[in-house]
Amino acid sequence: MITFDPDALRTRATGLEQEMGEPGFWDDQQHAAQVSSEHARLTRRLDRYDRLQRDYDDATELLAMDGDLAGELEASIRPLRAELERLQEDALFTGEYDAGDAVVTIHAGEGGTDAQDWAEILLRMYLRWAERRGFKAELVEASPGEEYGLKSATFTVRGENAYGILKAERGVHRLVRLSPFDQAHRRHTSFAQVIVAPLLADDIELDIKDDDLRIDTYRASGAGGQHVNKTDSAVRITHVPTGIVVQCQNERSQAANKDTAMKILRSRLAERLEEEREEELAKERGAVVSTGFGSQIRSYVLHPYQLVKDLRTDYEVGNAQGVLDGDLDGFIRAYLLAKATGNVL
Repeated sequence: MITFDPDALRTRATGLEQEMGEPGFWDDQQHAAQVSSEHARLTRRLDRYDRLQRDYDDATELLAMDGDLAGELEASIRPLRAELERLQEDALFTGEYDAGDAVVTIHAGEGGTDAQDWAEILLRMYLRWAERRGFKAELVEASPGEEYGLKSATFTVRGENAYGILKAERGVHRLVRLSPFDQAHRRHTSFAQVIVAPLLADDIELDIKDDDLRIDTYRASGAGGQHVNKTDSAVRITHVPTGIVVQCQNERSQAANKDTAMKILRSRLAERLEEEREEELAKERGAVVSTGFGSQIRSYVLHPYQLVKDLRTDYEVGNAQGVLDGDLDGFIRAYLLAKATGNVL
């Protein structure tokens, strides 16, 4: 099990401070930015830990002085427990890109209009979750469905450990409900795939050959005819060797949309390399590796009962509507802990 080690973090932070104070430190701008970012991140974690320790010590002292305050103190330390869980969560991020931002793509799968509606519900769920976590989310692209919902959507999430956290969500999400699009109001099952990639910095190089790209332009438009563009400013890029397709239509010009789409493509290719490395490690451990639309990670049942269950960790919640409103932290934490112990890929 990986644990939060404040002494090790202090030692690392001190070493970074010494490096930042050396002559010529800023001569290599890229390295200096990485060191400064890591130092700031460690400092924030240590400040949170010190604050939690002070609050805990104060509560312990008050309890020793007056045992009748036990009930009141119990209520007051609940936020401390939640903050401590968040701090412990930080120790689980050891990947190359875990500390950085993320780009998330949702694709409607099997289920027709229900699946496209499900994709839009998932988008709303993640945007609400990001707001709760204090992350900044920005919609990059949304392709409306033929009748309702979305065929696909892509958004970025910026904040500390955004990619490391959201990796817990990649995979196929399954919805079971009474379909609002079925005149007989029968129960339907629909699927949507969530793809999470690290949002790479511009200075990170990836070898992408021009001959491997197919670039198409089309007219940008929003759901319900909003933001209709009279020029073919939207851009779709296909990476032929891998079959990865990315698109962007939210920028003001075709050139800007192309730049954003290329950034997303680079992120998706980096994620593909990450997944390949994880699969190799899993094979070495003897784990069974399953990817694609057959690899359901979570089931959301709204009828005949309400239950959201993660099929990797068996973590479940009966308040399905609360989950769809963005209450995802329990699922994410259960996955991260299971991954840290080698129980899941």
